[in-house]
Amino acid sequence: MPRYFFDTTNGETAYVDTDGMHLADDEEARRHALDALPDMASDDMPNGDDRRLVVTVRGEDGAMVYTASLTLRGRWTHRKRG
Repeated sequence: MPRYFFDTTNGETAYVDTDGMHLADDEEARRHALDALPDMASDDMPNGDDRRLVVTVRGEDGAMVYTASLTLRGRWTHRKRG
């Protein structure tokens, strides 16, 4: 099985995956990248209301295979109380 690497960024902090994981094919790597985005969002949202989260999948040869992003925007709809 080929090895895939999942690099992530939240616009402020970048992580370069040096371990990777063995997956069956590109489609499984795509699903893994998409599954990672909600976890990144729940971890990152307390740090701000505007975030663009990105997962980039690289193959063993270093070539980009897939990229997925999620944009989070939060806005107060009334004056913050307390």
